[in-house]
Amino acid sequence: MIEVKISADELDIVSCLAISKDLESGGIASFIGSVRNHSKGKAVVRLDFECYEAMAIKEMRKIAEAAISKYAVRNIVIQHRVGTLYPGEVAVIIVVNDGHRDSVFDACRFIIDSLKQTVPIWKKEIFENGEEWVSAHP
Repeated sequence: MIEVKISADELDIVSCLAISKDLESGGIASFIGSVRNHSKGKAVVRLDFECYEAMAIKEMRKIAEAAISKYAVRNIVIQHRVGTLYPGEVAVIIVVNDGHRDSVFDACRFIIDSLKQTVPIWKKEIFENGEEWVSAHP
């Protein structure tokens, strides 16, 4: 099962865990990415996330399919937030289920690393004295 979502609404780990729930899976790994209050030695006031939604959803699904193929995991939920987020707010949630811990940890890391490399989601950091677009694909 694959569930991918881009949303301007607050993300909720409990609902992501419920979506991915599978009585045949004993291992669950998650990654929650939240907004930090600093970057490059500067205080972050907020982040603005933008994306090309149709392409982002397609790419997120492709990443999930690759993770299932590569790590033989069962269920994947990927949700990413867009819009204005403040320090402490959740920007991304990834949940992976399977029968074994190694596969879910490996798949979770693969997904977040791939997401940052290929999904067309852009982040602007707004500081107290300026702003800067952050390269989504270093």
